[in-house]
Amino acid sequence: MKVTVENKKGLNKDLKIFIDKETMNSYMDEKYEEIKGTVNLKGFRPGKVPKEILKRQFGKAVFGEVLDKVLKDTSTKALEENKIKPAGQPKLDLKTYGEDKELEYVLSVTELPKVEIKSLENIKFDEYAVKIDDSETDKRIKEIAKNQPNFKEGAADTKAKEGDLVALDYKATIDGKEFKGSEGKNTQLTLGKDLFLKGFDKQLIGVKKDDEKVVEATLPENYPEKELVNKKAKFNCKILSVKQPQEVKIDDDFAKNLGAKDLKDLKALISKQINDEYKNSLDQLSKNQILKEIEKIKVEEVPENLIEEEVKILSQGMSEDEAKKNKKSFEEKAKTRIKTGLILNEFGEKNKINVSEQEIQAEVQKQLRMMPGQEKMVMDFYQKNPSALASLRGTVYEEKILNLIKEKGKPNKKEISKDEAEKILKEAHKHDHEPKKETKKKPAAKASEKKKPSTKTAKASEKKKPSTKTAKAKTAAKKTKKVSKK
Repeated sequence: MKVTVENKKGLNKDLKIFIDKETMNSYMDEKYEEIKGTVNLKGFRPGKVPKEILKRQFGKAVFGEVLDKVLKDTSTKALEENKIKPAGQPKLDLKTYGEDKELEYVLSVTELPKVEIKSLENIKFDEYAVKIDDSETDKRIKEIAKNQPNFKEGAADTKAKEGDLVALDYKATIDGKEFKGSEGKNTQLTLGKDLFLKGFDKQLIGVKKDDEKVVEATLPENYPEKELVNKKAKFNCKILSVKQPQEVKIDDDFAKNLGAKDLKDLKALISKQINDEYKNSLDQLSKNQILKEIEKIKVEEVPENLIEEEVKILSQGMSEDEAKKNKKSFEEKAKTRIKTGLILNEFGEKNKINVSEQEIQAEVQKQLRMMPGQEKMVMDFYQKNPSALASLRGTVYEEKILNLIKEKGKPNKKEISKDEAEKILKEAHKHDHEPKKETKKKPAAKASEKKKPSTKTAKASEKKKPSTKTAKAKTAAKKTKKVSKK
């Protein structure tokens, strides 16, 4: 194989690729040997059909398949040997080809620009740590205690009031007849919450231990026995106990009931929990700062084809007039996104960052936890949409790159209070949601996503195979299917 690289304007290059006739014939001979054992022709034993007979019968189909393989292999090799990373899909123009001939073609490619990533190791950004005051921790623990009331049984003549816990047995009837689900043992109700049947609690106000009380209530719409829905029932109740709420004592026993070793350990756990609530959002602010710094790195030229693709994405959902009106601003935004994506991708490749299947599944599981009750729908979506899974992989890849840049960078560490953290996040949220004057309508996206350029475009473009645009080549490619059929 002989390759000549001719530089065109800017990032455009033409690779003239030549494969001599002897090499092409050797590829053809290999293919004939491969199919010889699978072809059945009348008058010949399996595997004994002469090559000349095979050539007459299947020559065109074999050549089409060989041509497709040679173009794929040689174009990929030519790009790799010349260290050319294509931005988008190369165009292939066949010049000379045919059975018992040399192969000559031109591969026209737009090259990804060379980008500088050394400065990323000294990139500056703010790194926040939230200091949680003891008062904040105590406040949160008191809230937890308030939601876990402790009840103590009162004297025998204690009358139930709102907030008390009443335990009872009951037998219910409708029109004097028992029904399925009409009996309950040791049913416990906190009066005032109205969680059993609407209006049931109120009728128990004033009861005492060992009282018998008839309560009337209507069975609800969601009652399992449909024929009993909205029927009025009488409940003959036997009051077993009346317990009054007691203030929960916050001590080591309370902490142990919550899974901590003691109260000191519980405070440490709650403090960390509050800190974690702010950590993710503050970490995202740090990453946004890194992205802003990356935008300042110069890239001499951005491939026009990538800009066009990104502009199409930005103008999705717009009318033709709106898209034209905002074309210039979209082109600038597209250049910034692509440039940042190229830099991130180069950094990822240099540092051998990869995404494992386990990491993809972990990200899917994280999304499932964020959508309780819709797990099956989310799983079906990813199983039926490979492109969505690829997009998820790109997100994880980008996240790993930014995390490594953070590790290698120069953080300006700041310890802030909870109030300061809330103020910083509020300001950032306000800035992200300020109305933009440049457009009336934009594609739906989260604020944080708008700031994150995609590394997927640059990464995917390197893997694209060159396409044969000529009609003759398309015909040859179609014929490749005939060999396997026969």
